[in-house]
Amino acid sequence: MKTKLTLAIPKGRMMYESLKLLNQAGLKLDISHKGRSLKIDAGDATIIEMRNGDVPTYVELGVADAGIVGKDVLLESPANVYEPVDLGFGACRLSLIRPIAATGNIKRIASKYPQTTQAYLKSIGKSAEVIKLSGSVELACLTGLADAVVDIVQTGGTLKANNLEELEIIHQSSARFIVNRAALKLKTNELRPLIDALRKIHK
Repeated sequence: MKTKLTLAIPKGRMMYESLKLLNQAGLKLDISHKGRSLKIDAGDATIIEMRNGDVPTYVELGVADAGIVGKDVLLESPANVYEPVDLGFGACRLSLIRPIAATGNIKRIASKYPQTTQAYLKSIGKSAEVIKLSGSVELACLTGLADAVVDIVQTGGTLKANNLEELEIIHQSSARFIVNRAALKLKTNELRPLIDALRKIHK
């Protein structure tokens, strides 16, 4: 008899993309009955619904055996998890952004991703003050709080509407399947076939 997996999945659009893919990989999952529940018996797995940024923590600490999360979140997270599959959906990019035609040195950068931003600056041999924001970081440029921002870009529509431009793409991001390292050994009969099936879908 198979042991049921517990999966950490982000709420919203990413939840439905994730469930569609997991069903294609052979899990029979249904959350149509969930109502307001955040922990759902979905059939072949228990689903824990949460914010994207919390997924690595729940997986690393073993509350969830595996999860789905954006690469941008993994880059910023210190969580030690196994990342076997790039799932391909939720594609976006993490970019350095500045007002169009801005000149002069960048002395202060605002971002939801301060660790990634610092690592980027170090990699190019530059230094700047990095401040963490949680809301619309583009406002930091528009109000003069910062000379530039590092943020997620999908279509670029928000940048164009606010007279901003991408100076450089720092990282490409998409949804990743991540696994708790202990669970990979303890529940290998459940996790290995799922990992293999997900890899075949996006071969």
